[in-house]
Amino acid sequence: MKSLRDKVAIVTGGASGIGKEVARTLLKEGAKVLLVDIDQKALKMAEKEFNNPRLMHCKADVSKPEDVKKYAKQALDGFGRIDIFLNNAGIEGVSRPIVEYPDELFDQVIDVNLKGVWYGCKYVVPHMNNGGSVIITSSVAGLKGFEGLGAYVASKHGIVGIMRTAALEFSDRNIRVNSIHPGPVETQMMRRIETEISPEDSSSVKKGFEAAIPFGRYANVGEVADLILFLASDQSKYITGGTYVVDGGMLIA
Repeated sequence: MKSLRDKVAIVTGGASGIGKEVARTLLKEGAKVLLVDIDQKALKMAEKEFNNPRLMHCKADVSKPEDVKKYAKQALDGFGRIDIFLNNAGIEGVSRPIVEYPDELFDQVIDVNLKGVWYGCKYVVPHMNNGGSVIITSSVAGLKGFEGLGAYVASKHGIVGIMRTAALEFSDRNIRVNSIHPGPVETQMMRRIETEISPEDSSSVKKGFEAAIPFGRYANVGEVADLILFLASDQSKYITGGTYVVDGGMLIA
């Protein structure tokens, strides 16, 4: 039997990367899924690719409260309930030392990565069914520092604080809230980070990251989706307030 049959999930940042793969996994397990992303074209392409009647999409900017309220309402209007919320949308910013980091880009990273998570917890979780699951995508950068990625690191550390607070505040409804912390994953985001760090030789940046991972390679999106599936399913019904690392050992190296 499919583990998520009759469950309804919202996936932000759902048109590409980890979010898209998670949507694929949740659909396979029987869930109904609302894909949320700021990229309308990518959303339509994903919907066409999945070709599944249990999938809807919503164009939204997670850094805007009214947009967050909009996608929550669409899930409720279209599917009648919300059981799973992958609060996943994020951007990487640029690679610069703190003293050189553009203020406007710092604000943008905080708006999307941190405020987007905050607004999701504020405006979506109250509408979720009791016993639901919230999974927030942080990063291994939410548990350690990386030179040049200060805004991203700050935003991903902040997510942990929101997660732990939300886990306490929604515990009376048995809504569990956890964060996941991927290391480098084979996505377009990592290609952009590699190129940003070294436009002339991005392949050497990848090799450097891989050398810092005991498993010697990046994760693939399916490996991250497997962790999220566990946290979304009833197999994790007594787990809340946790930070779950999927990084091939990078954090402990």
